Amino acid sequence: MNSTTNLADASHQGRLYPPPPPAEPRDEESLDVWGFRDTAFRVNARGHVEVTGERYPDLSGHELPNLLPWFRGVVGLPVEPDDRHEPHYPPAIPEPKAAPGLLAELRSALSEDQISQEPKVRLRHGHGHTQADMFAIKHGRLPRVPDVVVYPTDEDQVVAVVEAAKRHGASIIPFGGGTNVTEALRCPADEQRVIVSLDTRRMNRILWIDPINRMACIQAGAVGRTIMQQLAEYGFTMGHEPDSVEFSTLGGWISTHASGMKKNRYGNIEDLVLDLTAVTSLGKIERHAALPRESTGLDPRRWWFGSEGNLGIITSAVVKLFPLPEVQKFGSVLFKDFEAGTRFMYDLAQTGRAPASVRLVDNLQFQFGIALKPVSKGFKALKSKLEKVLVTKVLGFEPDRMVACTLVFEGSRTEVAQQEALVYELAKRHGGMKAGPDNGKRGYQLTYGIAYIRDFVMNHWFLAESFETSVPWSRVAGLCANVKQRIAKEHAARHLPGKPFISCRVTQVYDTGAAVYFYFAYGYQGVEDPSGTYHAIEVAAREEVLANGGSLSHHHGVGKLRQEFLPRIMSPAALRGVQAAKEALDPQNVFGAGNLHAAGKETV
Repeated sequence: MNSTTNLADASHQGRLYPPPPPAEPRDEESLDVWGFRDTAFRVNARGHVEVTGERYPDLSGHELPNLLPWFRGVVGLPVEPDDRHEPHYPPAIPEPKAAPGLLAELRSALSEDQISQEPKVRLRHGHGHTQADMFAIKHGRLPRVPDVVVYPTDEDQVVAVVEAAKRHGASIIPFGGGTNVTEALRCPADEQRVIVSLDTRRMNRILWIDPINRMACIQAGAVGRTIMQQLAEYGFTMGHEPDSVEFSTLGGWISTHASGMKKNRYGNIEDLVLDLTAVTSLGKIERHAALPRESTGLDPRRWWFGSEGNLGIITSAVVKLFPLPEVQKFGSVLFKDFEAGTRFMYDLAQTGRAPASVRLVDNLQFQFGIALKPVSKGFKALKSKLEKVLVTKVLGFEPDRMVACTLVFEGSRTEVAQQEALVYELAKRHGGMKAGPDNGKRGYQLTYGIAYIRDFVMNHWFLAESFETSVPWSRVAGLCANVKQRIAKEHAARHLPGKPFISCRVTQVYDTGAAVYFYFAYGYQGVEDPSGTYHAIEVAAREEVLANGGSLSHHHGVGKLRQEFLPRIMSPAALRGVQAAKEALDPQNVFGAGNLHAAGKETV
């Protein structure tokens, strides 16, 4: 038997079929704030911030005595531990619309525990995680939420739900991890039909793994952390790690056109998905096989990247796999200013050999990272003090200008060694100095704490949010500076309390440009419409982004939050093409989330 026959037989017979992922009681998620129930930032009896739980070694269980004093200095406001804006969760929740016929048909297709009209469950399925979403459920209300939530476990049940919705004139809004920050899950306030939230998270299995061809078929409701854990048991990784990887789903990644922290090595979501299956109001979108590449005309499967729930329900996808890296190493580099760090990032991108993750934070975010460190004691305290003297006094790094770049290297020992040599030599040319693996690992893991901090500061009269863009290299520095200036100008024009917190970081690099993340927070005590004011400033910031050559979004998507900008970036013919795709696949508008349409136009 020749080698080709052996390979073919192995491919046909060698698939692995993982068991369903186990339920983890400790993984229970919060309904009213970001993340796990056992994790939160809070002020203790000593007046210091601490982090509950045990999930994040660099944060959990530690006291952070420097955080509040540092933050007070940045925003110019008192921020007293006992001065809280107490949330009033849950808000008034609209009663569900009566739908006896629809419910009867759903019960014939699903078990009772797969259908819920419990008020808090319906509320949670009516929002994502924008500051407006979080402020509304704590200090306001949502005018419209789903009337019923369903939890199918397989594709046949999805088909049954869609057919029931068609027959009874209902609207369906897909729900994955609920992590979106574009108001994509907000129910249209004027929707008169019954709204069904189709929660995919019980469709959470890896259906098969093909170790020969390095592919896996995964249900769309599988959450990132589960995908990572299960694939690792078989020696593989998908390599896709967005900031929300602990909670977001495969279907959500596809429908929002997501990017991950390690995209330099593994690619963005469109690079990883080989095939997908989706259910529309007209039937299934599927193909006979996942092939390396095809040239067969227009490919309907590609329409689902960035579809944001408008076309139907993604039920599964075939994705590329990679062997678990032989080595994973963290690293970090200090630069004297943001401009030097940006030049380093550009030169690194041009080598085509950037490590799995490379992220540059500005000075304010660098200081923020230091403020989030527990106080060192004993030898560590002495070491820290000596390092500070070396960096600031001997080497001339100015504390109010210096920035940091965090690095993650993955691959074989040889690959990693070569990348390290390249990166640190290149950094040296730009005046950078190695700052060690511990700082790199800490910087990478702090990503998981940002949203928890957002919810914490809201309780102390601050609204905070992030937004992102991509921009050509020649305009990175100008865009970062001009957007910061625009936010400061808008804040001052409204005579808002204190000073705004405005920070940015370069998070992903490409040959032609980079992705930039902005963070903006402001104190809202005494402000008449805090959430609306924040939104107005964010709109102004987005206008500045576009004026400086940035994209409408790099990976968050459009949703309802950015709809008004679509005519700025797409021609009328392009907008009509998107509309036509919607009309072709969903002529009855069964999938009525109302995302992606341009203001003043028909819903796409």
